[in-house]
Amino acid sequence: MGFWDRIKRAFTGEDDKAVTQGTQEQEEKKIVFEQYEQGLEKTRRSFTERINDLFSSFDGVDDDFFDELEEVFISADVGFDMTLALTDALREDESIWQAKSQDAVKQAIVNHMVAIYEKGDSLTPNLAKSEQGLTVILFVGVNGVGKTTTIGKLAAKLKREGNRVLLAAGDTFRAGAIEQIEVWGERIDVPVVEGTMGGDPASVVFDAIKKAKEERVDYLLVDTAGRLQNKVNLMNELEKIKRIISREIPGGAQEVLLVLDATTGQNALIQAKQFNETTDITGLVLTKLDGTAKGGVILAIRHELNIPVKFVGLGEKVDDLKPFAADEYMYSLIKDLIEK
Repeated sequence: MGFWDRIKRAFTGEDDKAVTQGTQEQEEKKIVFEQYEQGLEKTRRSFTERINDLFSSFDGVDDDFFDELEEVFISADVGFDMTLALTDALREDESIWQAKSQDAVKQAIVNHMVAIYEKGDSLTPNLAKSEQGLTVILFVGVNGVGKTTTIGKLAAKLKREGNRVLLAAGDTFRAGAIEQIEVWGERIDVPVVEGTMGGDPASVVFDAIKKAKEERVDYLLVDTAGRLQNKVNLMNELEKIKRIISREIPGGAQEVLLVLDATTGQNALIQAKQFNETTDITGLVLTKLDGTAKGGVILAIRHELNIPVKFVGLGEKVDDLKPFAADEYMYSLIKDLIEK
């Protein structure tokens, strides 16, 4: 079932009926929905308030309505391009111009939001896994976005699933970075390969790969430096690390995950564009989604870059890093706009 069908089921209350039937799978779905609802509360409230303010003086659809709607979406951090795509689609929808009720217009807005989100290449949130044995996941992103914390949380998740995990402290430049990943390693009982402060990150990665092969590790998670102000040097370092991985592992890194801070809104989109220009990003991680009203940036990133969001941070606990679920995200974002 596509996530639009599932959203419609949620609107009609069918999912509420389903999750009360007691199976383990249904209970798990219910928990995931609740986690997304709670994690996106600030974003949903901000988005809903803006839409409701727009409709407070609704007297039918006209050009002024669309101008105001554009301002609503841009202020909700869904991005300029996504906003234009949405309002253009709505302007071309003849039924919108004939709508007399707020609910009909709101439903049309939701319909087109989902249609635009689904448009384009099919994106999978699942992590790639090597068929050769060792899976290498490279993490990139600027300092302060929660990169090392994300690595720790993902390592804990993979370990809970029965995998052997190893961490590589490849950020040898930021003060405290090595210590931070060491703390995570101790906390979740996962070994860490480290070098010296200011040392060569690629050599750390080489040593980590050697250890991972010797110990038959399933996943190697690699931290990297994030000094965007020195973009040329940073990207050169990333390319060197990727060359080392490709030389030692058939196919190279299975994933290059860009970690972004959702609280920065459109700055996160700018960072994604900059990294995407210089390195092959396979997926995104949006951290601190529960602490921001700017969660609409996921729509902007999806529309403009067509890179899958693979994980989102919905809390501070070690198990609050969740695989991104597009249906739960969309439902949690727009549920207050639709009357059941």
